[in-house]
Amino acid sequence: MLAEIIKHFPSAINNHTYYEPFIGAGAVFFALQPPRAVINDLNVQLILTYKVIKENAEELIRLLEKHKENNNENYYYKIRNLDRDPAEFEKLSVTEKAARLIYLNKTCYNGLYRVNSRGFFNVPPGKYKNPAVCDDRALRETSRYLNTCEIKILNEDYEKAVESAGNNSFIYFDPPYHSPGKKNFTGYQAGGFDEEEQERLRNVMIKMTNRGAKCLLSNSDTGYIRKLYDSELFEIIPVMAKRPINSDSTRRGMAKEVLIRNYKNPKTRDAS
Repeated sequence: MLAEIIKHFPSAINNHTYYEPFIGAGAVFFALQPPRAVINDLNVQLILTYKVIKENAEELIRLLEKHKENNNENYYYKIRNLDRDPAEFEKLSVTEKAARLIYLNKTCYNGLYRVNSRGFFNVPPGKYKNPAVCDDRALRETSRYLNTCEIKILNEDYEKAVESAGNNSFIYFDPPYHSPGKKNFTGYQAGGFDEEEQERLRNVMIKMTNRGAKCLLSNSDTGYIRKLYDSELFEIIPVMAKRPINSDSTRRGMAKEVLIRNYKNPKTRDAS
């Protein structure tokens, strides 16, 4: 979806401060590499990891090399289960926690991030011959970028993360998708993201629109989402996305999604 998403970005994007309040793995953010940005996620361990990459990449690399040397199924479960004892888990340094998250992400099934109702990471190990546990070059390059550009890293509610946005701001919202009947994966956090949150997010987009910020949102193409954004403020653009992960194999493949924006795209306007 990366090329399709970026195609719908406003022109002169580098003249805007870029906001991504649901940063996740940051695929769009790192493809764009804006000179000024505010990135955010509610996931404490994820944001901790971004900060460690920025501030302590060399120690992180050293710990990841250790994980790589010790990697096997028993070791995976040992590292995964560290959070089952919160008191012991809190004794880990922030760099050790970041190394754990990256190690699990690189060795778990399909690189999936999922937690149970208690907030414990619960993905089983994948079957990889030589997982890329430590990509030292990528980590150093990421650290360099985060330190040489104006990048603010937050761990806030998404609404608070964009409260400074206004004119000359561009916000890309990539929330947990609407999932009727909970058929799609949305288990990034123990609390979930229900229809009440989807409605609150729509209200945040209206608020940002009234402030003059340009906004683009990705979501599932459902009747609920279309109705929620049925307003002259927004343009709804249907797109198709490849979805290789689903517990039901019949639901893997191409999926209908929408991009919703509050501005006109120059290329689209010219084409019409």
